[in-house]
Order: sequence, then C-alpha cells, then structure tokens
Amino acid sequence: MHYDIVIVGGGAGGLELAAQLGRALGRKRGRERVLLIDRAVFHIWKPTLHEVAAGTLDTHQEGLSYAILARRNHFSFALGELEGLDPEAKRLTLKEIRDKDGELIVPARAISFTWTVLAIGSGSNFFGTPGAAEHAYVLEQTEDAERFHTRLLSAFTRASFTEAGALNIAIVGGGATGVELSAELLEAHTELLQSLGPSQRFRLGLTLVEAADRILGGLPEKISEQATLTLQRRGVRVLTGAKVQEVAACGLATSAGPIPADLVVWAAGVKAADSNAGLGLAVTRSNQFQVDDHLQTSAPGVFALGDCAACPWRDGKLVPARAQAAHQQASYLRKVLLAKLREGHVAEPYAYRDFGSLVSLGENRGVGSLMGNLGGKNFFVEGLIAKYMYISLHLAHHRAILGFWQTVVLALARLLQERVSGRLKLH
Repeated sequence: MHYDIVIVGGGAGGLELAAQLGRALGRKRGRERVLLIDRAVFHIWKPTLHEVAAGTLDTHQEGLSYAILARRNHFSFALGELEGLDPEAKRLTLKEIRDKDGELIVPARAISFTWTVLAIGSGSNFFGTPGAAEHAYVLEQTEDAERFHTRLLSAFTRASFTEAGALNIAIVGGGATGVELSAELLEAHTELLQSLGPSQRFRLGLTLVEAADRILGGLPEKISEQATLTLQRRGVRVLTGAKVQEVAACGLATSAGPIPADLVVWAAGVKAADSNAGLGLAVTRSNQFQVDDHLQTSAPGVFALGDCAACPWRDGKLVPARAQAAHQQASYLRKVLLAKLREGHVAEPYAYRDFGSLVSLGENRGVGSLMGNLGGKNFFVEGLIAKYMYISLHLAHHRAILGFWQTVVLALARLLQERVSGRLKLH
C-alpha cells in the first residue's frame, strides 16, 4: 500500500493537516494521495480531556469519527498504531490490532510513502518519582480521561454514603491542565450536590501541587496570581514550592509534608515516547524529534509537528507544546507538501507566532493574555470574556475540520442537549 503523504497521529495538528490537504486536492485525488493514521476511531480535542475526566464533557457527544471526517474532507483513514519506521526505504509498519479477548482483527501492515508527517504527540513525565506510574492517573489519551472519570464516579458515590462525607483529590502539576482540571472538578461536584439529598452531600477537598514558586509558570505572572486567587476562593488548596517525592495509594509525600488523597492525577510535565528513539531519527533528551526550520527531521521526506517535535524558536528555546503551535505547523506543512506534490519548494521557514494563552477556571470564569509579545505589553482578559474566548478556540478547531456551518449546527445541537440532559455525565 502506498500513499504520497502519510500523517501519523490524528490530534489537533495531524487531523487539521489531513483535512486541509484533502480539501485542497479534491474528492478523488485527496483520498488516493493522503492517509491519516490514528490508534483511535474518533477524535477528541486534547485540551478538553480535563472536561472528559471530570464528566462535564461527554465523549459520545463530543467525539468526531475519523472515518466520517475523512469522507467529508477527502482523505483516507486507517486505524493503527506506529510500530516501526524505515526512513531510507520510506516505509512504516503498523502494529497488529486485537480485540479485548486477544483475538486478531487486523495483522501488522506495511505502508510506503513519499513524505510522512509524525504527529504522535507526547505523554506524561513522571521525573522518576516513585509510585507515580502505579498510583497516579494521567490525561494523555481519551481512554485515560474516561478511566479516571469512571473511578471518580465510584469515589463520588462512596463519599456520599460514608460518615466522613469527604473526597480528597490531589493534582500534581500547576500548568494549564492541572488548573483547568481543578476548576472542572469543582463544577462537577457542585452539579452533583444539586441532585443529592442533604444526608448524601459530601465535601470535595482539592489540592493543587506545584514544584515551582507559582502555578502557570509559562504564562505572565498576572495570570498566575489571578488563577491562584480564583481557585483559593473556591476552596482549592494551592501548594507551590512543593516537590513530590513519592506517590502512594493513600496520597503524596512532598517536600512540604504529606498530602492525603483518595485520588491522584499527574499533570506535571510532558515527555515524548521512549519508542521515538528507535525510529532511526535524531531525537532530543526528552525523545522529541529534532526538526529544522522547515519542520523536517534528520531524514529527508520525514516531517514532525506538535508535541513530538523539538522545533527551534528564539533565545535557544523550543516552540512550546500548545494547540496553537500544532495548528500553525499544520498550516505551514500544508503549503510545504502541496508545493512538493507540484514539484515546487517553499523557501520561507516556519515561524511560530505566540498569540497568547487562555485558561478556563470554570463555567463562567477564565483568565488569559492575548497577542503574546507581538504588540508589546500583553493584553489581560478575565471573567466571561476570557471564558468565551477560550470556547472560541475549541470552535475554531472544529471549523478547521468540519467547516463553518457544520460547526454552527454542532455547537447548537450540543447546547440544546446540555439544556435537556444537563452538563454532568453520571454514567
């Protein structure tokens, strides 16, 4: 099986690139020349996984089928997970697929390509912390978020029928994921209490643990201060300057003392997969693929984008692992690959533009800075304005893969569904 362009990974960047290329090439040529590969059958925008984990977003309503997206955007889709890559032979192999009972469904496959794009994302970095892999939940994939949600519902039920009447959750990592998960868990708890009788109500104790001296360390200090104040006012214990020394079934051991917890979520740091080092490409110490200013790896014809790519930026820094970076890289590679299909060349290098950051702090709350350093001093926004702008980023991603009118219809349908069935998923 051969395709001109094979994209491995259907995250924000990989899916947007496949959709852009497919639409540009048209119905027949796109499906023959562009292939998207992903290990899942439906797509969830990764920045919303904390909502899936808290139960305030239903994957059955939010998830978009890759097969349907492929048909609408004129590219081909294959279910599979990357097992090996031969850059010189321009061939990759996919792992065999088995069902839950271990029965073989699809054997291992080989696919040849002219150009390939690796958009396989990254995972959690436990920094060698004892017990983290065994006792902490992560939010890397949709199944991770759903696994935590299932455990959370059990913990909610148990807490509502115990004399202590309390559930303690510790979140390690004060980045955007940790902060937003804290806010969504508060929303879930509030909605749940509205459906319980007085005798079943319980207290939710949330502790956000950060090793640095402030949360949201990659964002302006004003955003960090506002987020800290908002979380504290809502009852979250924000513990900074505390390094996690061990994770146990009963909680955390930190440099600031023990933190009892019924559930622990690890949201501190990202690291590319160890298997990246075995694909025949140059990688960094964190296993990211080294790419040049055209997003090409050490092998000609092999590109990388998103979290798995170590892309140079400025002052010796790398392009940050953000959805906006993956979006920009997808748009850039669209031009590069379309030019190659037409035997042309894009001389202009990729340049990341920081448009700022937004953080959701609950249903009607948010903070953020816009325009980054493009126009001098950052423009600070908060409250409903920041929240609505945060939602608009999600809608912009949907518009890139669905189109304007389909996104409008989808947004209205989900709004009506929420009004009827409620926001919290309790199953």
